[in-house]
Amino acid sequence: MISRFRLQLIILGGLLLGLGGCVTQSKLPYLQTGAYSTQKPLQTENIRPVYKLQAGDVLSIRVQSVQPVLSDIFNVPGPQTITSSDPGTLYLTGYAVDDTGSIHLPTVGRVKVQGLSMEEAQAFLQQKVAAYVRDANVLVKLLSFKITVLGEVRAPGRYFIYNPQATVFEALGMAGDLTEFGNRENIKLIRQTPKGSEVVLINLTDANLLKSPYYYLLPNDALYVEPMKARTSRGNATNLGIVFAGISAVVLLLSYIVNK
Repeated sequence: MISRFRLQLIILGGLLLGLGGCVTQSKLPYLQTGAYSTQKPLQTENIRPVYKLQAGDVLSIRVQSVQPVLSDIFNVPGPQTITSSDPGTLYLTGYAVDDTGSIHLPTVGRVKVQGLSMEEAQAFLQQKVAAYVRDANVLVKLLSFKITVLGEVRAPGRYFIYNPQATVFEALGMAGDLTEFGNRENIKLIRQTPKGSEVVLINLTDANLLKSPYYYLLPNDALYVEPMKARTSRGNATNLGIVFAGISAVVLLLSYIVNK
């Protein structure tokens, strides 16, 4: 009688361990929809948010002209290839936007760039520099395009983007993709706006994400991938398995004593 009870406990514990961490296969694929096929791709709108410069941003400003003695004044000495530099070095070779939203250019002085897009900032700085350097060509790039990916991904952390734009999938790819227990239907995008922090829920299984303005990330965006309930269930099943293993050991000991 005791031996049969012990066997039932062992079988029950094994079933809990096996079922506790199961994840439904239908929840794993991205962009689940019947609206597209291999013959006709899904039509998407080209909705890309325009980033406006704000305090704390760091700009790379390069000036070229037929008067290199004058244009080199604006070019901070340092590495020319962004991809081969570490982020700390980039900050030392760029122009930081201060708390007033301005940068300080040699000779030109303080120039306010806060609230301007990258294209607007480049045109504005081109106009300012042209007053001091003849036939100057100004190239402006954003050095502080960084994002943060946290939660159920294989490599959470902060990542720097060396392109003018980045998508949600690119960010998740840099973080090694979601783990088995990442909730693909409920990813939080935290975005800093002039009015404060904005939190948006993103569903990776919905193909309409490709038409969403939140498909493209902005500097300082953060993604948080929530864990699925299966992760908690697996942890609970593991704990139950330990309990049942202890009970089985006690039953085994009692069985040995009774049958002795």
